[in-house]
Amino acid sequence: MLFRFFDDLTPQNKLISPLLLDGPVVYAAYLKMEHSDENIKFWMACETYKKIASRWSRISRAKKLYKIYIRPQSPREINIDSSTRETIIRNIQEPTQTCFEEAQKIVYMHMERDSYPRFLKSEMYQNLLKTIQPNNS
Repeated sequence: MLFRFFDDLTPQNKLISPLLLDGPVVYAAYLKMEHSDENIKFWMACETYKKIASRWSRISRAKKLYKIYIRPQSPREINIDSSTRETIIRNIQEPTQTCFEEAQKIVYMHMERDSYPRFLKSEMYQNLLKTIQPNNS
């Protein structure tokens, strides 16, 4: 599963289980409409980053992630505290596979506590539920 919170669906929401492979895509579309898709993009980029074995590739990707998501005033700056940001700045000189882990946890928490509950109440999600519910005729 891409998100742990998809594991905790209520019985009504389990109706979307056939769509869970596309669930993150639908959620990402919702976040884009909400102008907060940088969170899911960063989270997914971190998941890819963790799998990089090559030291050179990891350094290159870490700098790219910093430039896009971490650097103040960056195009898709994520909402993290200054100490996490400073730790990343220090760590990207010799980045490990876990150097973005704390920022990723913070972003996940923002999605889990803020945008995901709104998504479940959204018209987009409610319409999705209607399209997959069996007809009660």
